[in-house]
Amino acid sequence: LRATSPRTINMPRASGPALQFLVLTAAVAAFAPRSGPRAGKVLGVQRQSPIARGDESLPPPEPQPTAHDLATGRDPRRIKIFDTTLRDGEQSPGCSLRAAEKIRVAKQLALLGVDVIEAGFPIASPGDFEAVKQIAEVVGTGVDPPIICGLARALPKDIELCAEAVKGARFPRIHTFVSASDIHMERRLRKSRSEVLDITSEMVAYAKSFVDDVEFSGEDALRSDPEFLYEVYSRAIEAGATTINVPDTVGYTTPEEFKKLILGLRQNVRGIEDVTISVHGHNDLGLAVSNFLAAVEGGARQMECTINGIGERAGNAALEELVMALHVRQDHYMDKAYRGNAPSSITNIRKEEIAKTSRLVTTLTGMMVQPNKAIVGANAFAHESGIHQDGVLKHRQTYEIMDASSIGLTDNNIVLGKHSGRHAFRTRMQELGYAMDADELSRAFLRFKELADKKKEITNRDLESIVKDELLLNIKDRYQLVHLQVSCGNGQIPTATIQIFDEDKGIETLKASTGTGPVDAVFCAICEAIDGVDDVDLLEYSVNSVTAGIDALGEVTVRLQDKDSGRIFYGRGADTDIVTASAQAYLSAVNRVCDARGTVRPRHPQYD
Repeated sequence: LRATSPRTINMPRASGPALQFLVLTAAVAAFAPRSGPRAGKVLGVQRQSPIARGDESLPPPEPQPTAHDLATGRDPRRIKIFDTTLRDGEQSPGCSLRAAEKIRVAKQLALLGVDVIEAGFPIASPGDFEAVKQIAEVVGTGVDPPIICGLARALPKDIELCAEAVKGARFPRIHTFVSASDIHMERRLRKSRSEVLDITSEMVAYAKSFVDDVEFSGEDALRSDPEFLYEVYSRAIEAGATTINVPDTVGYTTPEEFKKLILGLRQNVRGIEDVTISVHGHNDLGLAVSNFLAAVEGGARQMECTINGIGERAGNAALEELVMALHVRQDHYMDKAYRGNAPSSITNIRKEEIAKTSRLVTTLTGMMVQPNKAIVGANAFAHESGIHQDGVLKHRQTYEIMDASSIGLTDNNIVLGKHSGRHAFRTRMQELGYAMDADELSRAFLRFKELADKKKEITNRDLESIVKDELLLNIKDRYQLVHLQVSCGNGQIPTATIQIFDEDKGIETLKASTGTGPVDAVFCAICEAIDGVDDVDLLEYSVNSVTAGIDALGEVTVRLQDKDSGRIFYGRGADTDIVTASAQAYLSAVNRVCDARGTVRPRHPQYD
């Protein structure tokens, strides 16, 4: 061992392995730096921030009702659900949604009962601004509306554009943020602590000049110096923030640390008793949901989450898991978080809408849910073990802690067929929770009849797929599939002939191509028929059966990467013929590639 500075090591008497261990331990302790960037780093492990200490004897928060609470009749003591599927969730590669798709998701989130919808990052692009604006004007003005929120960096232009985008909502909110950890301030923001404090006061006050409801986040809070964080949040509250958000930006913390930080904030931040404490976190270590639930025990009263847990890297905390954990274990959280003074309902979420919301987000984003995913996975309520099956048949609670019907999964799978009429179809759609006008109903009914001629029995899942195709994805694409013919077989060269209509030019193009298989031949033919798309890479191709049976409807999803921009685009198609579904999915993704070309790449709130 070589020392870089003269230090004396006092060794106790020992010999053999014990002596070697003591020498190594003492040397590491002696030569470890006591200050500077490597302080605390021992054998490769570095403490990235001090752990905040909080008093667990603090009484639960007693929030006063907000204007939104009073107008919608929601209990101010509830755990508020802040959904960021349309902002943080959409930042997943390939999850880019069009404005019409965002509005569909926002409508469903409102029906689900979320308290806040973070509709987007308005300055990211003109398209994102318009989407947030439309959601504010359409979803934010309905019956029992959620708060419509837009994200803005702590910059005047961001805040001005965000205020313009959300002003149409009955209850608009601006969510602004600034870096709070030393590594972010020094390496990304390049600002000193005093500069960050000044920015916080100035920009929160500026946001407050546009809206009454301002949320402030200290980015990377869980790796920040708690003492500095206390002052940052104190300044934000003094400037007018009504919600302070504590983000675990990189998914670094643990449940105990998160709870102690929340308790520390409640003890040390000036004016914190008059605002809502919110939490945001990523799932890099698989702890996001656990972290949030611990934070709730510490006094947090808003959770920022996404449907299916989608989001950057390993994703965000999953809304459905948080809500059902609070519901199923009310006995625990009513005691730990409220100590007997519990609200009438722990959240405002309509749990029976969870499954439908999950499937909608999966369809529009192409982010598939793994079968063993908690709450909404295909196997979440399935049993294969003989012992488990026997127990469930005798009494469901032997191996199930919640009822599938509580999240909207029912055994009512009575089928419709080709002899079913418009009234029966409309009634079933209403039972499934889909409200349609006359034009939408007519289009969906025609698709239903077409499917019924190919498939003997139409189930609820088939109907939902039809609705997603005809209503949710009913966006006028430039390139449309007119005709497709494929020839393949053992000993034959797979060949596809495709006819595509160009809506902008008003012309049809007929092309034929060969490939390694029928699907490859179709994809090659599409690339030949449309100029400028031969330079896209197919990153993912998947086929899923909507229901069981040889005549099942097949859903195909593809992901394409545009080599010019590096952006990833998603496409979906559904048909009883998976080759046709593949053509629909590929063409859908190609249309998104073409739409995006010539537009400014959306800004990222953290990186741009």
